[in-house]
Amino acid sequence: MLIRGIDDCEHSRVMDGSLLCELLHPARTADAGALRCSIAHAVVPAGESTRPHRLREAAEVYYILAGEGLMHIDGGTAEVRPGQAVYIPPRAVQQITNTGASDLAFLCIVDPMWRQEDEELV
Repeated sequence: MLIRGIDDCEHSRVMDGSLLCELLHPARTADAGALRCSIAHAVVPAGESTRPHRLREAAEVYYILAGEGLMHIDGGTAEVRPGQAVYIPPRAVQQITNTGASDLAFLCIVDPMWRQEDEELV
């Protein structure tokens, strides 16, 4: 049995500017080798945005846990709130902006698993 929580990993600033902790990654989490996707917990503090970026080969889903914001994908913009899932296709330029007074927290589910060489700032 494999159970991990956000207290099991440390959040750090990543390329897009968010604070991220990797919950499950098949290449780096023991006993998660059969998993095809990676799952991370991300936080964008109040008043901040991620930098525009894209994944060249992987699709991504953001599942909003807390806070409120604006999701930008390939020139389109929509409000996001807790309980919503946002699909981001491969090669789509993405950015999320925290429009609230508290942290915007969400899960990042990447399939196939996130690889550093797949991500680029635009």
